[in-house]
Amino acid sequence: MPLQHVGYVDLPPHTKAGGFDHAAVHHRSRRVYVAHTANDALDVIDSATHRYVGSIDGLTAVAGALVAEEHDLVFTSNRGENTVGIFSATHHATVAKVRVGIRPNGLAYDPGRRRLLAANVGDPAIPGSCTVSLVDVEKRALVADIPVAGRTRWTVFDPEADVFHVNIADPPQIVAIGAREPLAERRVVAIPSKGPHGLDLDAAMRRLFCACDGKALVEVHADSGDIMGQVEIAGAPDVIFFNGALRHLYVAIGDPGLIEVFDTDTMRLRESVPTEKGAHTLAFDAAVNTVYAFLPATHRAMVYVDRD
Repeated sequence: MPLQHVGYVDLPPHTKAGGFDHAAVHHRSRRVYVAHTANDALDVIDSATHRYVGSIDGLTAVAGALVAEEHDLVFTSNRGENTVGIFSATHHATVAKVRVGIRPNGLAYDPGRRRLLAANVGDPAIPGSCTVSLVDVEKRALVADIPVAGRTRWTVFDPEADVFHVNIADPPQIVAIGAREPLAERRVVAIPSKGPHGLDLDAAMRRLFCACDGKALVEVHADSGDIMGQVEIAGAPDVIFFNGALRHLYVAIGDPGLIEVFDTDTMRLRESVPTEKGAHTLAFDAAVNTVYAFLPATHRAMVYVDRD
């Protein structure tokens, strides 16, 4: 079995209703950052010791976390205040905030231009509020905010194609948005399953993996947009991560609470690992093939090592 359970990390109890959301790893400092939405905070784990080391507060309804390893930066999407947060991975004292669109969620980073894309969920009561915002990280300034067809989910930057791929829940599609100015849609790919949610990129093989609420994992060619295949998953997913070294894909499914591990060469399920009901988010430390599953009912993280 690839995933071997090696321990738990206790995290702060929830101060209000909710749980955890997206997470990211800064490899140089061996820190894992997870959005603790219920606490308006980013919890920090030392991945060398699997211990909780502190929290970064004041991030209202934080939903997303992303690390820019190239520039030692951490970004957050603060859905409750329509901002993104920017701070140094080596110095947490100061968090700069930039206003973006309504209810930011997914994050992706273009390191060459030092620009952050925030995919905004929007507000159903406000027409046209589903947008993507582009932030100049050095200037701490909003560059552009452009509408998309519907509620956004996750997003990834593709340096080879020089685009941001953005999942749209309804209509189900992946939008490729050119990273150069002016921002513009280059391609819209219709996804043959409802609710595209988790998204990751196999850059070497030019594939996007799109996990959908319709209980499907869809494989999409990153350049042509062709649908390459589709396999069934056990439930509505959220976060996914691609392990390029081992050619595994980890899919978090909150109900019933498990991680599904796929062999991406064959697109076959290797195993299903029980976690906890409601555990819909993961972190992946590629340097040591370690997966963290965040458990909202017991406010802790399960730690797994992928032994292949």
